[in-house]
Amino acid sequence: MVIMDTKTQLENALKDAIRAGDDLRKRTIRMALSSIRLAEVDKGTPLEEANVLGILQKEIKSRQEAIEDARRANRPDLVESSQAEIAVLQEFLPRQLTTEELEALAKQVIAELGATNLREMGQVMKVLVPRLEGRASGDQASQVVRRLLQ
Repeated sequence: MVIMDTKTQLENALKDAIRAGDDLRKRTIRMALSSIRLAEVDKGTPLEEANVLGILQKEIKSRQEAIEDARRANRPDLVESSQAEIAVLQEFLPRQLTTEELEALAKQVIAELGATNLREMGQVMKVLVPRLEGRASGDQASQVVRRLLQ
């Protein structure tokens, strides 16, 4: 079995969505690929898998923020649309870490670095985030690290 990188999976899924006439998937995947290509142009080289997964997480986060805004504006149609887009994007992310798994990984990094207080949170995050590989958001990780270092 050949394992495709996420960008290739997105490109193939876009072709399938176009063939199937699935406007939601087509629109959502196009936006994600556009963000990835923009980042590649900015960087000047193709992105590594971890960066691609990071972009997908940012796309999901922006839609979660849009859901909150839509709820405040009493727009259930926009809430539903954003939730559907999140569901499409999550198909391309690896299985998310449970809180316990994330905490165990954070404890391991804290122990490796010998971190003991919140001032060392940045150093812990710098080592932890690359190990997450798209399986948890930076927000989730920082909450866990902050709690462990307090």
